Amino acid sequence: MRHFVAAVVPFLLFPGLASAQNDAPAKPAKATPVFENGEAQTVEAFKDRKQWIREWLFVEAPFDSDRDGKNDRLHVDVTRPKQTDSEGLKVPAVYETSPYFAGTGPHDLGYYWDVKQELGAPSPKRAAMKPIPFGGEPGMISPTEVMRWLQRGYAVVHSCSPGTGFSQGCPDVGGPAEVGAPKAVIDWLNGRAKGYKTVDGKEEVKATWCTGKVGMLGTSYNGGLPIAAAHTGVEGLAAIIPMSPPSSWYRYYRSQGLVRSPGGYLGEDMDVLFDFIASCEPKRREKCIQLYRDTELLKGMDRSSGDFNDFWDVRDYLSHLDKYTCPTLAVHGLSDWNVMPDQSIELFVRLRQKGVTTMLFLHQGGHGGEPPFALMNRWFTRFLFGVENGVEEEAKAWVVREGKKASQADKYADFPHPESKPVTLLPQAGGAGVGALAMQPSGGTETFTDDVAHAGGNLASAEKSEHRLLWATPVLSEPLHLSGTAKLRIKLAADKPATNLSVWLVSLPWTDARRITDDLVTRGWADPQNAKSLRHGKPLVPGEFVEVEVELQPDDHVIAAGERLGLMVFASDREFTLWPKPGTKVTVDLAGTALTLPIVGGAEALTKAIQPTDAKR
Repeated sequence: MRHFVAAVVPFLLFPGLASAQNDAPAKPAKATPVFENGEAQTVEAFKDRKQWIREWLFVEAPFDSDRDGKNDRLHVDVTRPKQTDSEGLKVPAVYETSPYFAGTGPHDLGYYWDVKQELGAPSPKRAAMKPIPFGGEPGMISPTEVMRWLQRGYAVVHSCSPGTGFSQGCPDVGGPAEVGAPKAVIDWLNGRAKGYKTVDGKEEVKATWCTGKVGMLGTSYNGGLPIAAAHTGVEGLAAIIPMSPPSSWYRYYRSQGLVRSPGGYLGEDMDVLFDFIASCEPKRREKCIQLYRDTELLKGMDRSSGDFNDFWDVRDYLSHLDKYTCPTLAVHGLSDWNVMPDQSIELFVRLRQKGVTTMLFLHQGGHGGEPPFALMNRWFTRFLFGVENGVEEEAKAWVVREGKKASQADKYADFPHPESKPVTLLPQAGGAGVGALAMQPSGGTETFTDDVAHAGGNLASAEKSEHRLLWATPVLSEPLHLSGTAKLRIKLAADKPATNLSVWLVSLPWTDARRITDDLVTRGWADPQNAKSLRHGKPLVPGEFVEVEVELQPDDHVIAAGERLGLMVFASDREFTLWPKPGTKVTVDLAGTALTLPIVGGAEALTKAIQPTDAKR
C-alpha cells in the first residue's frame, strides 16, 4: 500500500527558515487535513470541541409534500471546524439523514397487523400506534459521526426526513419526498438550494465553507437513504457507505409475491412504519395520515396479494439506477434477517454491471455492523478529499469468515467468489424423514401439510415430520464453500387456491444448543400464485401443478466437515409469513424439482467433499 504524508506542508512550519528569509515575524501555519497511508489523520487543531462551530437551519426543498402551498423546509444541523470561519478553510461534509432522529414509536407488536389470516383475504384492522411525543424547540439534531470525522478535517451534517421532528412535509416512506430531501440538502451544500435560519424566516444561511464534496453513510433505514439520494444522480454526492440498507422497499416487506415480514417485526408493513416515524407537529401529522398513511400507503402496499405494482416500483431503487454514478461501499451481515443480504448484494452486482466504482463488505453477523474504520476512512479520503490512495483498486469483495473479526476479512476479486460455479442437486424419495440430495434424477411425488404452529428449527431437527420435506447430502468429509445465490426450481400442487412457500438451506444435524446462524445457511420465500408474473398473481387450481422458481438469500458460507447440507421445504414460516389455518396439503413432483447451489470449485469440489474419508486414502 502506498504511503501518504500531509496534503499541505507549509514552509512556515519551520520558523527559523522563515526568519532568515524575511525579517517579519512568522505567521502561524493554517490548519489543514493530514493524510498518511491513504487515510485522513486526526489533526490537533481540529480536536478542541469547544471551538467547533455548531449551527442549525432549514433547507428549502423543491416540493410540497404536505400540500400547504409552500415548499417543505427540512431541519438540518452542521458541526464544523472553527477554521472554516477563522481561516477560510473549506472542507467536505459527512452527512447522515434519518427519520429516527426526532424519536420513534414503540416497538410493540400490538400495533402491527395481525398475521392470523387466510391468504388472499383482507387483513384484520390494526390498532393505530401511540403517537410520538412532540415538543421543545429546533436545534442540533444528533452528535453521531461528529467525533470521528470532524477531527480529521470534515464537517458533519445531519437532517431529519420530511414529516419527522421539525422538518416540514410528510413521511411518504421511501417515496419522492423522502428521496428528494437529502438531494435538497446536498444541493444546499453545493450552493444550489437555499437554507434559512428559521422554519418560516427569510434570513439565509449559506454553506460557503463546503468544498461541495459530500459523503453519506448510515445503517438500516439511515443506510437506505444514501442509496435513494445516489439514484437521483445528484451532483456533489461523492461517495456513500450504506450499512444494512433497504435498497428496495418491496424486498423488505415482500418476497417474490409473498407477504413477508422483516425478521423480528412480524406484521409490520409500510403503514406501520409511517406510524413509527411520524414525529412532526400534531396538526401536520393528522394531515399526513390522511394524505399518505390511510390512502397512498394502505392502497399501494396491497397486503391481500403481495404483488409488485407501481407503488412498489417507485420505492425500488434497484430498478432505477440509470443516473447512479456514486462510488458505493456496501456493507451487510449475511445473517441479517431484518434487512436481508440481497438488498446490498443485488445493489453491488448491478452497480458492477454498470461500471460504477463499488465495493462489498460482508460479515457473518445480523443486522447492523460496520467494516473496519480504516476502510471507511480510505473510502471517504479517496472520494471526498481526492487523495489517490488506490482504494478503488483493492479487492472488490471482503468476507469476514466464520469466527473471525472484521479486521481479518478475506479479500476476493468479486462476489460471488470468482471460482463459484452452479451445481444442481435433485431430491430423492424419503423427504418426510431425511431423503437424499443427489446428482441423479428421481421420480414420484411427496406431500406435506401446512401448520404454522411448527417453527422452522423444530421442523429441521425432527427425524420425521408430515409438515415439511427434508433432503440432505451425505456427511461432508471436508468443508464445502457456498458463495452466491442458491435457487430452487420446484414443481408443486396445493389443494387450495393459495399457499405460502418457505425454503431453508440447513446444516445438519440441527441442534438447539448452537446459535441458529450455525445451522441455518440461508432461506427464501415465494408465492406460487406468482409463478409466472410478479405483478399479476394467479390463484392456484387445486391439484394442478405449477413450477416455481425460488431465489434464496445470497450467502457466503462454509459448511463444516462432519455435517450435511440439507434442503427443507415447508409452507408457513411462523417468524415471517402470514398464518393461515393449518391443513393445506402441498404435493411436490420430485422429477420437476431441482436445487442449484453456488459452490466454490463447482461439481468437483462437491464430489470431493461428499467422498468418504476412507476412499481418499
